[in-house]
Amino acid sequence: MNTNRIAHVAALVGEPARTAMLMALMDGRALTARELADAAHITPATASRHLGLLVDALLLRVERQGRHRYHRLASPEVARVLEGLMQLAVSPQAPLAPRRLVVGPRDAALRAARTCYDHLAGRLGVAIADHLLESGAVVFDDEAGAGHATDRVADALRCLGLDADAAVAGRAGGRAHCRPCLDWSERRMHLAGRLGALICHRCLERGWLLRGQGTRALTITPPGALALRDWLGTTRWRDVVGD
Repeated sequence: MNTNRIAHVAALVGEPARTAMLMALMDGRALTARELADAAHITPATASRHLGLLVDALLLRVERQGRHRYHRLASPEVARVLEGLMQLAVSPQAPLAPRRLVVGPRDAALRAARTCYDHLAGRLGVAIADHLLESGAVVFDDEAGAGHATDRVADALRCLGLDADAAVAGRAGGRAHCRPCLDWSERRMHLAGRLGALICHRCLERGWLLRGQGTRALTITPPGALALRDWLGTTRWRDVVGD
């Protein structure tokens, strides 16, 4: 284990401006240096220096399209580390008097539905994971941080119009088919991996969920509420919307 490498990565992530830029990329999108400078409230020149360090450390990668350069997180593993740091950062202090424990983000929209890199988190993400677990479509080994899809996954995804083979046939770049990811706000597992990304992409593609500007929060549209309620069931859907 290279302790110097660990210390170097920790120092890079620990600088506030770089932290802000990394957090801005946690919704899985690619952003320009100027957009990331705005997110960190620093000048473009300063942002460029920070971004160079993050790219050199393999925390970010650059994609070129014509004259434009876009930055995104280098891998799902980077997003997983950042999500873990957020969980540590919001660990609640012991209350002075008995009160309801609130963990994670206080923003109601973030708690209901948001992106965690390329998959769904918040109450919606947890509800989807619970539904797939209950139906036997996926199995989690929480201690090992691993999971796998079963032969029931095709039936579980059919009403979404998804081809389960796209998620479970082989491994793309060594990425897991599915795995548990500890939810920052719910402190329970939601679904990550290729299957989680596929479901997230489908919900966005169908207009069931809409991205917000400058936030990871997702808006559930009326058609999305109907489709997802029919899929998850009325009782579990009430847990998502808080009714």
